[in-house]
Amino acid sequence: MPRALTPSERKLRNYQLLARVSAAITSSLDPKQTLNLVLTEAVQIMNASSGSICLIDPHTQLLEIEVAIGLHKKARELKLAIGRGVTGWVAKTGQPLRVPDVRADPRYIPLRGSIRSELAVPLVVEDTLIGVLNVDSTRLDAFSEDDEELLCALANQAAKVIHNSWLYEAVAHNARKLEALFAVAQSIISSHDLPDILNRVAVEACRLTDTKVCSLMLLSPGGDQLELRASHGAGPEYLHKPPLRVDDSLLGVVITRKKPLRVFNVQQHDAYRHTELARKEGLVSLLSVPMLFGRTVIGALNVYTGTPYHYSTQDIKILSTLANLAAIAIENARLHEKVVAAEEQLRHNERLSTLGLLAAEVAHEIRNPLTVMKMLFHSLDLQFPVDDPRGKDAEIMAEKMNHLNVIVDQLLGYARSTEPHFAPVDLNDLIDNILLLCRSKLKHADVTLHKHLAAKLPAIRADRGQIEQLCLNLILNAVEAMPHGGDLTVRTGARDGAVQLNFQDSGVGMTPEQREKLFQPFLTTKAQGTGIGLAIVQKIIESHRGQIEVESKPGGGTTFQITLPAT
Repeated sequence: MPRALTPSERKLRNYQLLARVSAAITSSLDPKQTLNLVLTEAVQIMNASSGSICLIDPHTQLLEIEVAIGLHKKARELKLAIGRGVTGWVAKTGQPLRVPDVRADPRYIPLRGSIRSELAVPLVVEDTLIGVLNVDSTRLDAFSEDDEELLCALANQAAKVIHNSWLYEAVAHNARKLEALFAVAQSIISSHDLPDILNRVAVEACRLTDTKVCSLMLLSPGGDQLELRASHGAGPEYLHKPPLRVDDSLLGVVITRKKPLRVFNVQQHDAYRHTELARKEGLVSLLSVPMLFGRTVIGALNVYTGTPYHYSTQDIKILSTLANLAAIAIENARLHEKVVAAEEQLRHNERLSTLGLLAAEVAHEIRNPLTVMKMLFHSLDLQFPVDDPRGKDAEIMAEKMNHLNVIVDQLLGYARSTEPHFAPVDLNDLIDNILLLCRSKLKHADVTLHKHLAAKLPAIRADRGQIEQLCLNLILNAVEAMPHGGDLTVRTGARDGAVQLNFQDSGVGMTPEQREKLFQPFLTTKAQGTGIGLAIVQKIIESHRGQIEVESKPGGGTTFQITLPAT
């Protein structure tokens, strides 16, 4: 029988063991590998049959087996509440526990039927219990007081090494995320394609935060709603959910307070608007951060997990940084769109200026010979018998010369850019006069007029001649849009300190493409005409600081609504 060790010999042996274990476990900075090394040494030193290291999940506060030796797979999946079982008791009290006969201890939860004794010690770092180290034996009373002391010393040393490996892993993990974030920043800020930027941010948000779903919501132009503009990982039903009101939604708080929001479980949160949808989509924990451009909030970036999760401060920093980078990229893309539009407008204006000068030159060159032709034609005083076809030819010639003269007048009028002479104008009176002049044209075209002029209409400050030209152009346009007759409704009214004038026809209508180019000079949707009538209309309205809106669809007629400031 071997000689019992003296206290000094036991201490020396323990120091040697600890030194060997320390050298082994400090050889790796990988957390999983470190845990395996610690447990392997503990089982060997204690001459145990099996062992495990359970760590406390910071999100669920449950003890979960991270590494094990001698336990079957099902046992490794066990999760314990703090206070439950021998391991849970150690985690709750922070004290080691030696159980000589597990069958006599009601706290024991059997993981192997052959186990007879157990020794469990806490893993503590800086006064914080992070887990429990367990060793088991198939022998009764297998562990002594000396074993408990030695395992506690090993656990204390191991806890520090585990903590250091976690810190190293956290630093390495954050470094990888920052590197990825830098790459994302370069990618999204260099792009001017807004949809591409939004989709890329949604994808990267999920990747950087290891989450299931990301949604990117931007404020509506009015600033009162959050509209879904991009997402990643979401199902069809989520993609079609309606906008959220800022003043009456959970995510609206992120916008109004300009601060991140964490929700542990949206499926059980009273203020979350779509709890049923969250259940269908499997969305649980939410982190939402504001997208800030300077001090202005332009939207919210949201990520969801599929299991309960407590978002850390680091998660918030990563997502907030991405959100703010995205806000810069979005504003850059919007600014680029405005610059491109401005450049296009400048090029358009240059073309119009050149066309205007060219039109004036051409019109002057045409007018002189045209005037001579008309004078000579009328001086001929051509009279033909009723049945002579030359009479019809003479009528057509006179009509076409008059048509040419009208075109020349329009071109010269467009090129002159005449400044308006403002004076108070009674719009109802002006409309009555214009309709009186057009009555034969409307009758001949089989157009029925419906006139609704508001009583006590405020006067407008305008150039009467230009407003008459505007109305005449719109009436003639409406007549030409109804080649087989129809209805023309003219309506006036007052609203919010302005006067409104509507021309509504029941004609052929326009396609979206035609509406988009409606006011461009020299473009026309009609079989005949110069295509500058509506360009003149827009020019007049702009000079009167008014607005014009158009509603039209193919086969559904067209409505022009003009708004002019009242005096």
